[in-house]
Amino acid sequence: METFQDYLTDWPAERRDAMAASASEAHVPALLQRESLRPEDFLTLLSPAAAPHLEAMARRAHELTLRYFGRAVNIFTPLYISDVCTNQCRYCGFNAKNPQKRRHLSVDEAAAEAGVIADRGFQHILLLTGDARKVSSPEYIAAVARRIKPRFASVGIEVYSLTTEEYAAMVQAGVDSMTMFQETYSPQLYAWLHPVGPKHDYAFRLNAPQRAAEGGMRCLGVGALLGLESFVRDAFATGLHAWWLQRRYPGVDVSVSIPRICPHEGSFTVQHAVDDRLFVQYVTALRCFLPRAGITCSSRESAFMRDHLVPIGVTRVSAGVSTAVGGRATENLHNPGQFEITDHRSLEEMVASLSGIGYQAVLKDWEDPTALSA
Repeated sequence: METFQDYLTDWPAERRDAMAASASEAHVPALLQRESLRPEDFLTLLSPAAAPHLEAMARRAHELTLRYFGRAVNIFTPLYISDVCTNQCRYCGFNAKNPQKRRHLSVDEAAAEAGVIADRGFQHILLLTGDARKVSSPEYIAAVARRIKPRFASVGIEVYSLTTEEYAAMVQAGVDSMTMFQETYSPQLYAWLHPVGPKHDYAFRLNAPQRAAEGGMRCLGVGALLGLESFVRDAFATGLHAWWLQRRYPGVDVSVSIPRICPHEGSFTVQHAVDDRLFVQYVTALRCFLPRAGITCSSRESAFMRDHLVPIGVTRVSAGVSTAVGGRATENLHNPGQFEITDHRSLEEMVASLSGIGYQAVLKDWEDPTALSA
């Protein structure tokens, strides 16, 4: 069975660089008139050649967003249930070498935290853990999902890479979505960034969304952590990954997350910082290339930035965010969390902000058919 890893070999980094460097500014207006774009067109929209056309790209992205999503924006919140981790990712606050206090919630404690979240009005929740299978096993994650599912319309996971059978078990436990950040699509850089731990396996992580689809997952999310690798290389590979998944699994909802690296516990020098203008170019290019794909913007970004990205492509945002374990209903060990957030708005504040710019916050966008028949 072909994997995205196989397909990506047709787009080596050198080819991406050369095509972006040779892209013609004169071709950009014509691309913005097309109903369907090819991968090479997407690369042109990410290139320096497209920068002078950013306003036109934003208008086209706005038009496409209204056509396929209307003025609806889905809201979710994350729940970190464990920060125990065996990886030593150089850019992450959960790095096993960082001397912070760690916390692992029991199923009862996780349910209590989720209960507070549900009481605040959230219907979409995302479970996150560190990578420590002996502590946060697939069985543990599934048990938490099964326990909290009656309180939520949607339970998603953003955890370490699982097997097809383990993803199928998550679906049986009530999980309907998974998010997997590849971090970077450069195998060489990936190996350096993840020197120790199970996450070191580039291919196993890269092919995780495909295994999730094979396991019956309804929604898949992919993304690169912007700032680790050169912009064009990882931005293009991320969009290509989503495009490939859409074509191979047309019945699955595919979305793209757009995180930029944030400060965290430990130290890491960002080599390829993505400024605001380039960030906006990325969002508009994604929307033009993937008109039906959701785009998720987390609280890493400021309230100002997120509010201005909604009209040009973002369809999903978080609110009421904490990246630390515990603190809502159980003890918080005052650890710094995985990374620093920028937008601290509550659910009520986010709903009001979206309404203020003419958009409707959506707390529940589907009904689990198994719940209806129960």
